Order: sequence, then C-alpha cells, then structure tokens
Amino acid sequence: MDGYFPELAAAFDRLLADLKGRRIAVVGHARPDGDCIGSQTALARVLRAAGYETVCVNGDPVPRRLKFLVPDEKFLRSDDVVNDGRDYAAVFVDCADHARAGDRLKARFPAPVGNIDHHLSNVGFANHNLVESRAAATCEILAGLFLDRGLSIDPLTAQALYTGILTDTGQFRFNSTSRRCFTLAGELVARGAAPAEAGFELYERESPGKLRLLERFLASLVWECGGRACIGTLTEGIFEATGTGPEDTEGLVDYARSVDGVEIGVLIEERPNGGAKASLRAKDPKYRVDLIAAQFGGGGHACAAGLNVAAGAVPFRTALLAALADRLKAVDAAAGA
Repeated sequence: MDGYFPELAAAFDRLLADLKGRRIAVVGHARPDGDCIGSQTALARVLRAAGYETVCVNGDPVPRRLKFLVPDEKFLRSDDVVNDGRDYAAVFVDCADHARAGDRLKARFPAPVGNIDHHLSNVGFANHNLVESRAAATCEILAGLFLDRGLSIDPLTAQALYTGILTDTGQFRFNSTSRRCFTLAGELVARGAAPAEAGFELYERESPGKLRLLERFLASLVWECGGRACIGTLTEGIFEATGTGPEDTEGLVDYARSVDGVEIGVLIEERPNGGAKASLRAKDPKYRVDLIAAQFGGGGHACAAGLNVAAGAVPFRTALLAALADRLKAVDAAAGA
C-alpha cells in the first residue's frame, strides 16, 4: 500500500506549506457532530505539535456528549473572531459547502485556505480542496493523511479521530464503512484511542430531556409513499417543552429509517414563520438523498443529507413529499430498465 490516501498526498503537502508561519483557524460546521468536533480537535492538535499556531472556531458550542474530546482545547465562537482584527488562514473541515459553518463565519473567512471534507456534494470552495467522498468521515481522511505523513498522533488526538469515524459510520454499520475504516480504527486504538470511553460518552449518557424529545419524535412518525418513507416532526417550541436543545436531535432520524420496509427516514424541525430544517437518511446509496436535499439548497451524502429552508409559497412538507415520491419513482424506473 502506498498510503491510506495517496491521491490527496500532494494536496496535503501544498496545504501544509501554505499554512506555514500563519495563524490558523480550524473551522467546523454549525450544530457540530462527532466527525466535526473530532476533525477540528485532531487537526488543531496535530498542526500545533508540528509547530503551527492554531485555534478552533465554531458558531455553536461543543455538544455536551463531545466535551470529553476537548478537555484542554478552547473553541472560539463567532463573536470571538468576527471583530477581533486578527489575520487567520482558515481551514474548513467536515463542511459540505462554505455556508455550512454559518453566514457569520462564511463572511469572516471569505477565502478559505483549506477545505477537508468527505461530502459528495462538496464542490471545492477553498484554495486547497482535499475532498474524498468515498471516505466515511472527515476524521478517516485526516487519520490516513497523518499516518501517511508520519505526523504525531497523541492519545487525545487518536480518540478524537476514532470518535469521528465511529459516529459517521453509525458504529461501523453504515454503507460507507470500509476495510480502511477498521484498519485506521485499529491504528488509532494502538495510539491511545479508547473505544469503551467513546462508547460510554456518546451512547450511555442520555439526559431525561433527550428521552422526552425521543418520545415526542416517535409519536409524530407518519408513513408516506406507500410506507417507504417515514417522517417525524419536531414542532416549534419542542426544545423548551422538553428541556432540550438542537444537539439532542442527534440520532433521532435513524429511528425513522430503522423501520422495516422504510427506505428513507426524515426528521423535520419546524422553524418560526414556516421555515424548516430537515435531515434525510436512506438505507441504500441508490436513493441519493443528497439529490433530494439539493432541490432545497442542501446537500450531503448518498445516504445522509440535510437542508434548511425559509417559508415558501408551497408548504415545505408538501414540496418534500413530492421530491421523495419522485426520487423513489426514479429509482424504481432505473431498477426496471
């Protein structure tokens, strides 16, 4: 083997050369998940160990369940950097597009130096774009590149990378899970990653509020498209009613997808004035939910995508149902061709 990601080696070297001697902002997406926080933490720590000056920046706070990855890593928020007058070389990680970090951080960092990502919908918005859509996680890409280049991976960095791979593969269950995922996970465990700790922090520390939110979500499930799509809705004000926050929606959509006979699961979060946020999950890549999300300005992967919409002339749910039906028909037609 010539390395885990030989096709990205030259681009990674160019990125490192361009970052030399500059203050680096490692930027992640809004409402960060395990792959986002893991990528930000790991990249910042590895670059810092190699002599670079780095900070992590995210518009939203580190979720409660992921704080075990950042015991000594300060994450700056939008307000901390928007008007600080400092010059940064921005590297966006796990962001399908420039706006995924939020409008304020997009405006603060209008010309990113680097873009490291695994989303199928990423079109390359930085000077150096390291995008591999066949990778299950951005942390998988980073782990491979660090090992390929012999960069130092300490135990906390290994844990961050392992967590990103673990979460974005659905605990090594999703279609994107490959032999490389397992090989890299093993390498990270050898360098100090602790699977039992990650499993406990991620999956054994649910709050009572999260269970109330889950109860409300399950009660809202509706089967559409002949039972092939399952949609759950979180109504406006539900976070206040259950004592939860947006981070507690993590994993809820998988319940909709997990129903026997369902091909696509959907979570809709209702927003003020008719807007909405939606997460889509498919059991098979052929359903290309990224194409559905793209119709509403979103994107993602073949099996996992998301979108945000403002109020429109056609109610969002109606438009989404039409898009789901059209996509299922297109897949059926292709199978019968």
